[in-house]
Amino acid sequence: MQWFLTGIRGNSDDLKSLGYVALTVDSLGPRNSTGECGQFFVGQEVDAYAALAYLSQQPFVDPSRVAVLGNSMGGYSALLAVQRGALEKKFDRKFRAAIAYYPSCQGFSAIMTVPTMILIGDADDWTPAEACRKMVAQPRTDGAKIDLVIYPGAYHGFDFPQVHPGIRVLGHGLEYDRHAATDAWDKVSTFLATNLARSP
Repeated sequence: MQWFLTGIRGNSDDLKSLGYVALTVDSLGPRNSTGECGQFFVGQEVDAYAALAYLSQQPFVDPSRVAVLGNSMGGYSALLAVQRGALEKKFDRKFRAAIAYYPSCQGFSAIMTVPTMILIGDADDWTPAEACRKMVAQPRTDGAKIDLVIYPGAYHGFDFPQVHPGIRVLGHGLEYDRHAATDAWDKVSTFLATNLARSP
């Protein structure tokens, strides 16, 4: 899926244009995998912590101000990386924030260790928004804030111009939505500026 790789690189370029350091992690290539869609076992969340450790050693990175961002399977892994009591407790270094574009929200407790934003379309038939609604609605007494943004009429992959016109992959619809993509990027920019700000 060359369109996906192109879109991910575009995300990194967009983050760079805002003045952030962006590291794109390839979890599939080193594992000789062409895709794990719908399986969620490739270890992306562990790779995210390896990336955090690497970035923390760079002199131009503040290790206390690193966010994790992922799309689809990567979004699921971003949530898994910051869910309390799961993987995060195994690592000393922590993320400061998390952003998940159209993740699968099935099975999450909604108790996140850092501010988290989920962006998803209500027409997504691959990772339905309803599961995210139910996740966020779960009763909880602690955990960081979760911002859930659901775009009417938007499909999986709504932020990738490469899927216009829409396509079907493994029986699911993917389609670029300019309005949703633009609004999501504005929200991501604000979210990062707020949550990665230097401490007073």
